[in-house]
Amino acid sequence: MTTSEEQSQDRGQVRTRVHVFRDDALGDLDAVGLAAAIRRGEVSPAEAARDAAARVRDADALLDAVQVRLDEPAHHGGGGAFAGVPTFVKDNTDYAGLPTGHGSAAFVPRPARRHAPFTRQLLSTGVTVLGKTRLPEFGFSPSTEFEEGPPVRNPWNTAHSAGGSSGGSAALVAAGAVPVAHANDGGGSIRIPAAACGLVGLKPTRGRVVPNAQGRQLPIDVVVDGVVSRTVRDSAAFLAAAELHHRNPKLPALGLVERPGERRLRIGLLVDSPNGVRTDEATRAAVTDTARRLERLGHTVTPVELNIDPRFTEDFLNYWGLLSFLIGATGRTMGAEFDRHRMDGLSRGLRATYAANWRRTPGVLRRLKRTREAYAAAFRGLDLILSPVLAHTTPPLGHLSPSVPYATLIERILAYVAFTPVNNVVGTPSISIPAASTTADGLPVGVMFSGRPGAERTLLELAFELEAEQGFPGITDA
Repeated sequence: MTTSEEQSQDRGQVRTRVHVFRDDALGDLDAVGLAAAIRRGEVSPAEAARDAAARVRDADALLDAVQVRLDEPAHHGGGGAFAGVPTFVKDNTDYAGLPTGHGSAAFVPRPARRHAPFTRQLLSTGVTVLGKTRLPEFGFSPSTEFEEGPPVRNPWNTAHSAGGSSGGSAALVAAGAVPVAHANDGGGSIRIPAAACGLVGLKPTRGRVVPNAQGRQLPIDVVVDGVVSRTVRDSAAFLAAAELHHRNPKLPALGLVERPGERRLRIGLLVDSPNGVRTDEATRAAVTDTARRLERLGHTVTPVELNIDPRFTEDFLNYWGLLSFLIGATGRTMGAEFDRHRMDGLSRGLRATYAANWRRTPGVLRRLKRTREAYAAAFRGLDLILSPVLAHTTPPLGHLSPSVPYATLIERILAYVAFTPVNNVVGTPSISIPAASTTADGLPVGVMFSGRPGAERTLLELAFELEAEQGFPGITDA
């Protein structure tokens, strides 16, 4: 394990950068590279799992990213694009024989009887599962922190948040413990931790992968599954492999995207959030620098407005409150001893928000569904929209803790998560990729591209082009 330490000037806190890249079976290979080495016989799946498990032990000692480890790695052979590649499943998704805790202290989870539908799709790619990763309670928070127990730490700077809700997965991948890991996204939970940890995070179109077991029960299905990865080709290879397991005939076939596209694109530039939140200077600089790079590559970039209903933020907050209310009402399906009073401060505050506004539900749902009209209007004459992922860079741990009083916490969340939820409501694809450089204090910044339904190929081709042109900052660079 390699770490570097520097003294914080403001609180005397030691901040540590953590990575576990080393000269072993995994080396610095991404998932595509490791799978190729396994196919050539240079590395065995058992060797890859053994060395990944050793990396995970070292990384987790400082990052607290793992919820549960399997006693023996679960090899799911029989081919697949990622045959033999070690990975983790996020702990809000059932894996047979392991408990699904949803990051909550409100119940004691039982071992799942069977795999969730997405777990089966993930396993169809041939991965080796090593365990499950931590998430904030029920995936509500954009930071993987808890009222009790340690937070998940960002390997770029352990004093900062790894993002949420797929924070455990992102921390392990960014640190080099595994090449790729499961994530899902109901309001930004793939893209937020990808931005915080310097990764690629693609939220697919609604229906591109098998329906999420929880999301398909909702009045508006905002949740979709995917992965976080260190390279564009890993995210592209995952979607191509997943499509072999489940192909949605209502969407254009994707196939394997392997290189930049030749067509020059018309890209809209959105720097500040339509909810009125102004983007911080470091993030603004990353997005405008990306726009200049795109223009040098021959793309056309023009400012765009996303004229969504001014009540969108309040409506989405009420919708999250509905989800928390439903969990509180039906929690005994997770465990007989479920106690909604033990849900954390964020979950309780969201539930109270909904209880005070439940009569507005029909209007909330109607307005949220109409968001697709404003989204489609913004894309007239455009192929993609470039924006920040988040309104500011990843905050220090504690800033978004569920122990913060709810009124303050929700104000902070809304000032942070100002761009991602629109794609969840509309069901459109969106990708976070690292900006070309880190902040002055060495933190990564994510930039986001969003498209029309089914536009994953265009998103991946552009991400390939930027990756080749600018490269992505590496955690081992400093």
